[in-house]
Amino acid sequence: MTLHQRLPRAVVATIAIGLTACNGDHSPSPEIQAHAAHSIPARPALAAIYQRSCQTCHARGTSDAPLTGHGEAWQPRLDKGMDTLVDNVVSGMGGMPPYGLCMDCNAEQFRQLIRFMATPAETEEH
Repeated sequence: MTLHQRLPRAVVATIAIGLTACNGDHSPSPEIQAHAAHSIPARPALAAIYQRSCQTCHARGTSDAPLTGHGEAWQPRLDKGMDTLVDNVVSGMGGMPPYGLCMDCNAEQFRQLIRFMATPAETEEH
């Protein structure tokens, strides 16, 4: 079988794996969804970055982005360590483009944004 003949199978397999990964049992509650939709950082400068670069995906959970405040979704990422998370933001990962669309952000701003988004919503049960 040539590469040209195998390509459609590879594409289907990749899509199936992606859909399986996105269809976990960890769906956020309506309260967490509401929290994500309305939360912004308290510091105005950080809020401006969040609103222009992060909110579109992390407030809606698009592209498999963990919702802001959904601690259960963030925990496996946090377990990798902050340096790895910042590297993932800079390099891009999954549906997130390099630098998370914040080309002028520095590593400390990324750390602050990650901490904000990963902080569990008050309504989340533990």
